Amino acid sequence: MRPLSSHTIGPFFPKTFFREGDNDLARVAPGALPSRRGTPIRLHGRVLREGGLPCINAILEAWQADAAGRFRHPADPDWAQADPDFLGWGRAWTDAEGYYEFHTLLPGAFLDRAPHVNLLVMASGLMQPVATTLFFPQFAEANAADPVLNLLPPPLRPRLVASPDNDGGYRLDIRLRGSPAEETPFFET
Repeated sequence: MRPLSSHTIGPFFPKTFFREGDNDLARVAPGALPSRRGTPIRLHGRVLREGGLPCINAILEAWQADAAGRFRHPADPDWAQADPDFLGWGRAWTDAEGYYEFHTLLPGAFLDRAPHVNLLVMASGLMQPVATTLFFPQFAEANAADPVLNLLPPPLRPRLVASPDNDGGYRLDIRLRGSPAEETPFFET
């Protein structure tokens, strides 16, 4: 049986689902000054369907630790010491080319994890959200020891390491479908 539109996720979200600045993880509220306790970075890329076609109107949610490796969440044992000016969560919507962008700070290592940013993708045609993780190339030693990245076979691990660009940003394209040689690895949530 083929899934109906009501069986898949979106793109049934109204534009009001997003507020200006929702893609800025370094601010605690729209209009607030961003945290200055870390290195500002831009995370960007494209969400692609099979054949490299853009995934239009996909929603991405990102969350991460602050520059000191702390989450503003009670599940983090050091959450009371987390940066009070850093939200660490954001939401972005892909454009007609499947492009997304987040503004944030370079995260610190959390417990036994390498510095990383968690990503949840919701898009038309998906039966449920898919989760993946973005890692940074300058932390190769920590990446090699990361327990989540090590859940993947070695040939798949580089697909989750973002590429640095010339303006202090990092790019990670997310391929929702494709050959095993192309598709982004996803984790169960």
